[in-house]
Amino acid sequence: MNIIIINGPNLNLLGKREPSIYGNQSFEEYLVKLKEEYPSVNISYYQSNVEGELIDIIQETGFISDGIVLNAGAYTHTSVAIADAIRAIKCPVIEVHISNTHKREEFRHKSYLTAACLGTILGFGMDSYRLAVEALVRLKKESDEE
Repeated sequence: MNIIIINGPNLNLLGKREPSIYGNQSFEEYLVKLKEEYPSVNISYYQSNVEGELIDIIQETGFISDGIVLNAGAYTHTSVAIADAIRAIKCPVIEVHISNTHKREEFRHKSYLTAACLGTILGFGMDSYRLAVEALVRLKKESDEE
């Protein structure tokens, strides 16, 4: 099984950026633990601060991956283009947020991506990524059993 985790703008600063919201752990540190928990899953990772690059990687991997875990960061609240890219691909996408965006500023309450995604997981810190991976693993297992 192949899953790609795609992180958007400013998520390269996890561990440094607003630790009261995002914690003290870098994503790279977290990814090592996540891969150890799912040794039978090939988990790849991509991060960019550039909207067009996020669209490119969604398009490049969306027809060959078994699933995408996407934290589009602030583009969640602004990008019709990313939503269109999600709708254009074959594999399921799970939208992820580290914080509970509904407990934050009003502009973070609206996601342009949610309707294009299989589901959304938010507010569980870095564990939101694990929950998304687990959902994709179960979905694949169920489809393989059919």
